[in-house]
Amino acid sequence: MKQQENLRLGICWILFSAFGFAVMGLCVRLAGEIPFVQKTLFRNMIAFFIAFSTLCAKAKNDRSVLAVPRDAWKFLILRSAVGSLGIFGNFYALGHMNISDAAMLNKMSPFFAVAASIFVLKEKPGTVSIVSLLIVFSGSLFVIKPSFDFEKVFPAIFAFVGGMGAGLASCFVRKLHLYNVCADFIIAFFSLFSILIALPFVFFCYTPMSFSQVMILLGAGIGAACGQFGMTNAYFNAPAAKISVYDYSNVLFAGILGFIFLGQIPDAFSIAGYIIIIGTAFFVFAYNCRKLEK
Repeated sequence: MKQQENLRLGICWILFSAFGFAVMGLCVRLAGEIPFVQKTLFRNMIAFFIAFSTLCAKAKNDRSVLAVPRDAWKFLILRSAVGSLGIFGNFYALGHMNISDAAMLNKMSPFFAVAASIFVLKEKPGTVSIVSLLIVFSGSLFVIKPSFDFEKVFPAIFAFVGGMGAGLASCFVRKLHLYNVCADFIIAFFSLFSILIALPFVFFCYTPMSFSQVMILLGAGIGAACGQFGMTNAYFNAPAAKISVYDYSNVLFAGILGFIFLGQIPDAFSIAGYIIIIGTAFFVFAYNCRKLEK
């Protein structure tokens, strides 16, 4: 009974997380013609403040949360580097293409994580994982719609790279857990790393913002914080194998918000890509659940 209650709670938290990230995407687009690196600065500053505050509170009772083994630092830096790549790619795409398309390409990250785990975690993917990777990549082409019109395809490539960065980052997070590195320390370090990368660009290429744009970007940061908070609580209450597929509701939320506030409607090719990618995710999810029950 307790397990079922935790599962329902996990699903509610991951839906909350998906909505938070969808709100973030909408706010990034509504912020208007501001450099995408400047937009990421707001998101990362809020994330750093929350993670650092939580880390300090934990450190008062347990100093071990600040400990990072020497061998783990390289993975911490790599996680921060590819995570920054993921955020920059996603934020650029959100400002230049349909936000549900950008969300869909970003949600390819679990499949990139499987590919990266071969080299980082020395895990051998099964036939189902390999085939699913190939199918998902073909589905992404429907969303990207490769062509010689670089003005249209360039943002999609950035979104694709953003999903790749997020997938690699999650793989390095799993590696860091093997070294017992505190999750709040990982988030705080990554956020600070991204801030330091963005600061020089913002310093030299700062674009003045109106009060409404500042408020919208603060909304993006709060949405991202809610997304991160919801994700953490979701996986605390239930195993990833049973709830991760619900994270794809982010695409649905992004589509609804994009239609209401931006008048965006995905085209037939994008919808076909959604069906292929989400359908594959559901199949892998069901397959993994069956394996766990045996």
